[in-house]
Amino acid sequence: MFFQSLLLLLSITTFSSQTPVAKRAYSNGPVITSDFADPAFINVGGTYYAFATTNGAQNIQIATSPDFDTWTVTSSDALPSIPSWSTGETWAPDVIQIADGSFVLYFAAASSANTNMHCVGTATSSTVEGPYTASDTAFACPLDQGGAIDPAGFTDSDGSLYVVYKVDGNSLGGGGTCGNGDGAYSTPIMLQGVEADGVTLTGTATQILDRGTSDGPLIEAPSLVLASGTYYLFFSSNCYNGPEYDTSYATASAVGGPYTKASSPLLVSGGDGGALNSPGSATVGPAGAQMVFHSDSVAGDSSLRQMWTAGISMDGGVVSIS
Repeated sequence: MFFQSLLLLLSITTFSSQTPVAKRAYSNGPVITSDFADPAFINVGGTYYAFATTNGAQNIQIATSPDFDTWTVTSSDALPSIPSWSTGETWAPDVIQIADGSFVLYFAAASSANTNMHCVGTATSSTVEGPYTASDTAFACPLDQGGAIDPAGFTDSDGSLYVVYKVDGNSLGGGGTCGNGDGAYSTPIMLQGVEADGVTLTGTATQILDRGTSDGPLIEAPSLVLASGTYYLFFSSNCYNGPEYDTSYATASAVGGPYTKASSPLLVSGGDGGALNSPGSATVGPAGAQMVFHSDSVAGDSSLRQMWTAGISMDGGVVSIS
């Protein structure tokens, strides 16, 4: 798949951009005004494609843009048929293109073994818009730990492929905010290597980050990018339906970490002149210059999460809205 004050680190550090960025620091309001939660995007042949959590009509929503500014939500469903291990509730998709030119869709969906929990799944297609055909085997499904959500693909500089995702410990239902108000359960971000097909596991998943006391009940929604030799792991912390929900990041010199969290979030409620409400579930493009995220249309109401865009820059382990 952010709040409380604004937070541009520009007042602390001067940043330089090494890659062209979007025309505006933030989009002029939401670029998609309908519910388009947990967005991710990919650029193929000069066209941007965004994917989002189910809206009740499509399992995985699709939108397109010629310029990253003007977006059109299509009527297509990237994943028209859910896998046999799931009952639906498809969340937080991500799409990558692999070496043979085909595409892999990562997503989370409710487990048929326990509908209160989700597992991460994979699906493949020869075209970016699909339709994608889901694997009948879940990619990551640690139900004893709360399941898994929020997958995102990453290609390293040597061509190695990885998937990051969240172990959804707060779904075990300890009570309080987002089911983990007392912090009884871990919600780690995991790193899993995959083969060139983007689907077959290599080795075992390793933990690269977990919540701290300042993160509230959880961290989630990872997005991993490499820029100038530094790995930037974006994530959200606190509960998605509260004003503290934000977008933060951590950095490392190796893909497996250790990762060090930035001292302040990147996006918080009240940002962009007060327009942002619980801004989170951000995805950063592989060039590290463009970002999509969702923000509640109305503060305190997470039923309408709209997609925004932003240009960003990364320099010396510091990220800024640029």
